[in-house]
Amino acid sequence: MVMMPDIFEPTVVTELINRINKINAESRPLWGKMDAGQMVAHCSVTYEMIYEDIHPQPGFLKKWLLRLLIKPVVTGEKGYPKSVRTASEFIITGTKDVEKEKARLINYMKKTQELGKAHFEGKSSHSFGRLTAIEWNNMMYKHLDHHLQQFGC
Repeated sequence: MVMMPDIFEPTVVTELINRINKINAESRPLWGKMDAGQMVAHCSVTYEMIYEDIHPQPGFLKKWLLRLLIKPVVTGEKGYPKSVRTASEFIITGTKDVEKEKARLINYMKKTQELGKAHFEGKSSHSFGRLTAIEWNNMMYKHLDHHLQQFGC
């Protein structure tokens, strides 16, 4: 498996943060339905599943199906198509303060980078079971990159 840009490297995190900081309340998507605040909050869900205990664990059958069918798409090198459906846990509704959401997302990203690759090697994910550091990296980088591109950043 090939690793995408390394979210455990400070230079990559800085580049992503610079892209995030281009987003503001007036930013409009090139595709999809989310506004800027919702999109940034949506990107934080991946990190909430790592660091917060606010999302219920999927049951055995759902986790097995996620691991079999979704994990290769989420952790692989190939990017997401535009307007792909998202899991219900990632759907954000209502008004979100884009600046507060950006700060929250950036804090999660910095924490991930500081914990480092070794912390994530073999760490169990919320939905897919144990992942390699490369799979964690690809999942997190690809998701952020997809949505930053959605907003032209």
